[in-house]
Amino acid sequence: MEATVPAPPVESLAKSLKLLADETRLRILYHLRIESELNVRMLCDRVDQSQPAVSHHLALLKEHGLITCRRSGKHNFYSIVPRDDHDLLETILRSLAPAP
Repeated sequence: MEATVPAPPVESLAKSLKLLADETRLRILYHLRIESELNVRMLCDRVDQSQPAVSHHLALLKEHGLITCRRSGKHNFYSIVPRDDHDLLETILRSLAPAP
């Protein structure tokens, strides 16, 4: 009898790669990695996009568990969720950093 090899999580990886294939989302994640926590207005300034556009991208990133949101007064502050399985994300964001 042959042992059954479990199927790799291809569908999940494909969804993650599709999510990360967007320039604005990569810019948002890059700035959150560098600055730890930012609100929507700050992110709009960093990525040069409108508030509705940035909010849309933040909602997708949050839905996929890549970022989290903390409310402080009237503002929502976003940060990257620290997880052990973010090796791919960390590698991508590290490659965007300017060379020393």
